[in-house]
Amino acid sequence: MPCHNQQMNNINTGQEHPMKQVRFASSSPAVLSNSEPSDSSNPPVNQDSIGPQLKLLPLNDQIRELQTIIRDKTTSRGDFVFCADRLIRLVVEEGLNQLPFSECTVTTPTGYKYDGVKFERGNCGVSIMRSGEAMEQGLRDCCRSIRIGKILIQSDEETQKAKVYYAKFPPDVYRRKVLLMYPILSTGNTVIEAVRVLIEHGVQPKHIILLSLFSTPHGAKSIIQEFPDITILTTEVHPVAPTHFGQRYFGTD
Repeated sequence: MPCHNQQMNNINTGQEHPMKQVRFASSSPAVLSNSEPSDSSNPPVNQDSIGPQLKLLPLNDQIRELQTIIRDKTTSRGDFVFCADRLIRLVVEEGLNQLPFSECTVTTPTGYKYDGVKFERGNCGVSIMRSGEAMEQGLRDCCRSIRIGKILIQSDEETQKAKVYYAKFPPDVYRRKVLLMYPILSTGNTVIEAVRVLIEHGVQPKHIILLSLFSTPHGAKSIIQEFPDITILTTEVHPVAPTHFGQRYFGTD
């Protein structure tokens, strides 16, 4: 696992890092070879042009390194899967923070009362096959008994439009908050079709939280324009998405 030792230059400087940062594509120059373009050469993305429905994980060096390893073409599959699973877990944990909770009081082993919170029941996951299945274990690691549905959507060879081939959900999905899992948002067409299927089964868009790892500005905008009440959670918005994710994760590249 490529976890590198890094110099700690900011220790005891008296400066505090901000609690939350939002990272979009950087337009800062980089040293490049003449034969390969850089993802960082694209213009920065304006968050205001996308909308408040888009939520990004607070950026830190761990997340940045995971993003870098996943994008690196020289990364081995073992390291790729390891880092992808770590990033998925972070996204899932933050996705759970978007779910409703209620206050409660419990008694500790020493007899004291503790005022805490508990999540309300009625949540489920839905993965968009196949790459969305990579996120299922991360969700189960956080919610052992959660029910998970599946949707299979592929592009029609003649029309190139997204077409639903399979969909199976919990029978009461219309009463649940849905964590929709799809790691890479490129055009947004597949997710839009998946949300339409969920709506046909009675799910309200405001009850859908889309969990992804990487998104393009076009993909996020397309989904929000189609469904203004949906919530999108991701780690990065960048004009170039790592569309090789599914093939690398499942070893079919």
